[in-house]
Amino acid sequence: MGDHLEKSHHALLNEGDENEMEIFGYRTQGCRKALCLIGSIFSLGMLPLIFYWRPAWRVWANCVPCSLQEADVVLLKTTDEFKIYSWKKVIWISLSALSSTSGLTPDHPLITDEEYIINRAIRKPDLKVRYIKVQKIRYVWNNLEGQFQKIGSLEDWLSSAKIHQKFGLGLTSEEQEIRRLICGPNAIDVEITPIWKLLIKEVLNPFYIFQLFSVCLWFSEDYKEYALAIILMSVISIALTVYDLRQELHYCGAGAQDLESRLLVPGDLLILTGSRVQMPCDAILIDGSCVVDEGMLTGESIPVTKTPLSQMASSAPWKMQSEADPRRHVLFCGTEVIQAKATGSGTVRAVVLQTGFNTAKGDLVRSILYPKPMNFKLYRDAIRFLLCLVGTATIGMVYTLCVYVLSGEPPEEVVRKALDVITIAVPPALPAALTTGIIYAQRRLKKKGIFCISPQRINVCGQLNLVCFDKTGTLTRGGLDPWGVVPCDQNGFQAVHSFASGKALPQGPLCAAMASCHSLILLDGTIQGDPLDLKMFEATKWEMTVSGDDFHIKEMLAHTMVVKPTDMVGQVPVEGLAIVHQFPFSSALQRMTVIVQELGGGRLAFMKGAPERVASFCQPDTVPTSFISELQIYTTQGFRVIALAYKKLEMDCPTTTLMREKVESDLIFLGLLILENRLKEETKSVLEELISARIRTVMITGDNLQTAITVARKSGMVSQGQKVILVEANEATGSSSASISWKLVEEKKPGPFGSQDTYINIKKEVPENGSYHFALSGKSFHVISQHFSSLLPKILINGTIFARMSPGQKSSLVEEFQKLDYFVGMCGDGANDCGALKMAHVGISLSEQEASVASPFTSKTPNIECVPHLIKEGRAALVTSFCMFKYMALYSMIQYVGVLLLYWKTNSLSNYQFLFQDLAITTLIGVTMNLNGANPKLVPFRPAGRLISPPLLLSVILNILLSLAMHIVGFILVQKQPWYIMEYHSVCPVRNESISALAASPNVPEKTRSNSTFASFENTTIWFLGTINCIVVALVFSKGKPFRQPTYTNYIFVLVLILQMGVCLFILFADIPELHRRLDLLCTPVLWRVYILIMISSNFVVSLAVEKAIIENRALWIAVKRCFGYQSKSQYRIWQRNLANDSSWPPLNQTSYSDMQGVSYSNPVFESNEEQL
Repeated sequence: MGDHLEKSHHALLNEGDENEMEIFGYRTQGCRKALCLIGSIFSLGMLPLIFYWRPAWRVWANCVPCSLQEADVVLLKTTDEFKIYSWKKVIWISLSALSSTSGLTPDHPLITDEEYIINRAIRKPDLKVRYIKVQKIRYVWNNLEGQFQKIGSLEDWLSSAKIHQKFGLGLTSEEQEIRRLICGPNAIDVEITPIWKLLIKEVLNPFYIFQLFSVCLWFSEDYKEYALAIILMSVISIALTVYDLRQELHYCGAGAQDLESRLLVPGDLLILTGSRVQMPCDAILIDGSCVVDEGMLTGESIPVTKTPLSQMASSAPWKMQSEADPRRHVLFCGTEVIQAKATGSGTVRAVVLQTGFNTAKGDLVRSILYPKPMNFKLYRDAIRFLLCLVGTATIGMVYTLCVYVLSGEPPEEVVRKALDVITIAVPPALPAALTTGIIYAQRRLKKKGIFCISPQRINVCGQLNLVCFDKTGTLTRGGLDPWGVVPCDQNGFQAVHSFASGKALPQGPLCAAMASCHSLILLDGTIQGDPLDLKMFEATKWEMTVSGDDFHIKEMLAHTMVVKPTDMVGQVPVEGLAIVHQFPFSSALQRMTVIVQELGGGRLAFMKGAPERVASFCQPDTVPTSFISELQIYTTQGFRVIALAYKKLEMDCPTTTLMREKVESDLIFLGLLILENRLKEETKSVLEELISARIRTVMITGDNLQTAITVARKSGMVSQGQKVILVEANEATGSSSASISWKLVEEKKPGPFGSQDTYINIKKEVPENGSYHFALSGKSFHVISQHFSSLLPKILINGTIFARMSPGQKSSLVEEFQKLDYFVGMCGDGANDCGALKMAHVGISLSEQEASVASPFTSKTPNIECVPHLIKEGRAALVTSFCMFKYMALYSMIQYVGVLLLYWKTNSLSNYQFLFQDLAITTLIGVTMNLNGANPKLVPFRPAGRLISPPLLLSVILNILLSLAMHIVGFILVQKQPWYIMEYHSVCPVRNESISALAASPNVPEKTRSNSTFASFENTTIWFLGTINCIVVALVFSKGKPFRQPTYTNYIFVLVLILQMGVCLFILFADIPELHRRLDLLCTPVLWRVYILIMISSNFVVSLAVEKAIIENRALWIAVKRCFGYQSKSQYRIWQRNLANDSSWPPLNQTSYSDMQGVSYSNPVFESNEEQL
């Protein structure tokens, strides 16, 4: 029974997805709720606050476990490393309102048909639906399967035939009403949270609650000035955070839909008319074709042609009915339909696939609203650091209670003094000080054209040790320039036709293929489309027109795209070509095909795409025997190569019934189109800078592998003398299991055409460790992930070139690098990199399109110079954070030690003394210490990533001990001075009126009166030592090189320190009775003041020597690590050490099979993000 409850009480939500969660069922219990209410009243609101910070505790306290079917509350827990809890109420929807208007009854056909999730969710006979709403998505309770399931999209199992049959004519009004009620409105509405709500949410942060406690305590002690200063700083800090949140929410709410589109439901039929239509939902095109601008999603404003989902007899899900990318049939929400062209029926029709936040745009907005949490050790260490301070404060409280109780002080005074210790030991100004450091870094980045929507990630940039780059548009220029064509005939490849020669391209099928095999459109008199297609078309010197209403060719409609040769071309065998049908390009298929009609002639099919793919569809005897070597001549020089092919089609076969498989067979190979893709000017120098700083660089591209290898060599990613090993993995076939082979790619000196040909090295020459790079394709990466998981980390340790990678594989690769404990940056132009940009620790988009918002950083300058800038600023910000933590820890400990010493004499610092230290010294230092800019040189090591690293801990501990020693020495020495027991007025030549006024008798020593006043020789000594020490420590802790600019360049900070030190020395040596009275100080002999300076100077010299000679001495720490045998526990370091000792690695000229693999590493959590097509 217990096992059954456990099973029904717990389930998985979104199993296998990125946002997978565990879900637990609970039922609210009245008596528990009443007890929690009483507890909330008696705890003065502390219990609800704890429940706010710990949602799971709230559920466990108020509810009892039950099955999910009976639950009125569900507890959710993420399955990632963060294990974040949240809770949701189960909401009921009643369909009874519809039953009266639409005559719905439990036995109505619409209700009894349980084929769809929406019907299975309706509970009979009361016609009710249970659902929960998690991260803007609705999940309904499926009564048949006993689980919560996502609603708001069509079922995945639907076949193309079912979609046409069930939804081809639209839904009935009853169906629409039911779906509208259950699925909710089709809207991506991000409600702009009122400022007061955001403020309350921010104020309920545990640290701000502590600040509130501190401020209340200070007001009770009449310490109003600093309390007001802290309130002001906190308000500014909270306001900045709230402003950032509001900016994000304003951005997300920018795409509000009108009332009609809000009523759309999955399964509705859309009729698309006219042009420039903004899609309000995701929809499957079932009739007609569309040209769409998907810049909002992909980051590239290139028109994409969408084709209708054909009605096939197969019962397979529509996404898997062909090898083509199913997205070519989908019109995505937020994208713009530039052109809608109808076929025979006269309308362009689409079936609503997904609505609201289930859509592609909704997913993008949700990724901004619910970003992936950051697992950065600095923030966890910060909490531990504060807990240590709280622990120290607790010891101080016990000490204070003992001293004051034994002295017979009133209870309220004892409590106030004990609580004071907490506010002294835990600095309330810390959050504001840390926020300012990040704000300054953000401002510096903004000046360099780098914009950030997640400021906390700036610190993470300082830890990056691997950066992945997209190739096209990132490392190389976005545009491709036609370089030449290599035609071929039955005798093989012909001479290269160079476009630079200025000669017209020879007319024939090759020229016709270049003129027609593209997805270009004519919009407002200008040709628009993919830049590659545009350059290819322009090279033919043909022109594009749209046929008029009088255009009559069999099966052809008006407004068809027609390409014609211009007068410049000369004699041409054809009058023109009408593009009848397109099979659009997809990166998964690596090809596109068009069917064209010759004006006054026959029908042809043209194909263009990746050379290897196109050749596989051609008649073998038409592909030249030198195909591979000819291809390598150009790919090894970094050219982009596209192959072209064609075939003649029969006229009597209607184009609409032609299957892609039939058209793309027995083609005749036409030749190669060579395009030049030059490196951006900045690429080489930036990569050299990163490599010299020991930051790994990796290329992830959708381009040809050989081209990628050449670009890697030219850009310096693979330096001279380093070898490239080609890793090829093949899927299992009928006779053999999956295989993996290793071949050494060698450079050959320039031959004809200035080429750098490649060949496979047969010699058994094993490269030295670290002097080789692995190169592999997306196909090989997929096979290795599936069948050779033990080899995957070994390959990734030296994997530098990943070609023909799909968007999903890019994300998977970034995730795999993260599993090896790399801090991964991803830089791309946003086109196919959105997933990888989101997955990386730091994503940098070079595109300003809406899609790039998924990336934490966006650069206005479209080159990779932003990457080193970001790393430098990240390192500077990280070091600044450590400086601030260290300074705040020491400042609080200096005050803590001083106050506890004075408590021994049942004395303390006065409010004005505290105010001077807190406001005039520490606050000014906290605001200006962070102003140092980043060092312009990127050094070959990173700053420590943790607060609890030995150098940082040792620095804080040694400085605390030095301060403690100085304070104790000062405290004891002052009591041993001959003038300590003298009358007040005899210590200084000028009589201190304030003190004499307080004196009961001129002959009574100061010690006997310390209970009635703050002024004492101990107080004066401790205050001067502590105050000046706060300035000295700031100078010692303010780090310059190697990560920040030298301290002297921070002019404001230096000026502040000089002014503060000048003021302190003035107070120390100036005998001004009024000043002493205000600050509750006593006048001491000049010699004692010199002693105070000597003590501080000694402390400064020792502290500075310790910082420079021990803490910042890298060579010393490396020697200590070596002496104790310490080795990094990062996964990639462990693998590097193992591979360095493995003489059989890397394998060369070998082929291994999956059934022969020994498991040296298993990676069970690897899952390819690629859609299962």
